[in-house]
Amino acid sequence: MEQRERPARLADVHAIARGMPHVTNAAGPRGNAIYQVGGKSFVFFRTPRPDAFDPQTGERYPDVIVVWVPSESDKQALVQDPDSPFFTTPHFDGHPSVLVRACRLPEIGLGELTEIVQDAWLSRASRKRATEWLAAHPPAPRG
Repeated sequence: MEQRERPARLADVHAIARGMPHVTNAAGPRGNAIYQVGGKSFVFFRTPRPDAFDPQTGERYPDVIVVWVPSESDKQALVQDPDSPFFTTPHFDGHPSVLVRACRLPEIGLGELTEIVQDAWLSRASRKRATEWLAAHPPAPRG
């Protein structure tokens, strides 16, 4: 019987982001968490904005998390499936990030969330910090 990893939770986003080295947690204008490395954001909790809304009701999503990605191809890999919890809006065209609603985090596993947040950190950390972290955390063999 295959064991399924547990679903990701909102608390996991905070724990994983805080667990990366050299991270500061700044507060946004409305107290929303913004995780940074070297003064560069890699995960932040967005306040409701007009570009991310429920198509049925028009209500702005109150729980959008912005996560940096290493490249446009990484972004497309996360957002191309319309059933994926990851999405983007025209406001983020050309921006190396994806959006995810906190209420949809359980649709992904903790392992995938961990990898996505770690990749976000790596995409924003200095080359020296990223190299040091990768040397101490070699990727697990796939198979």
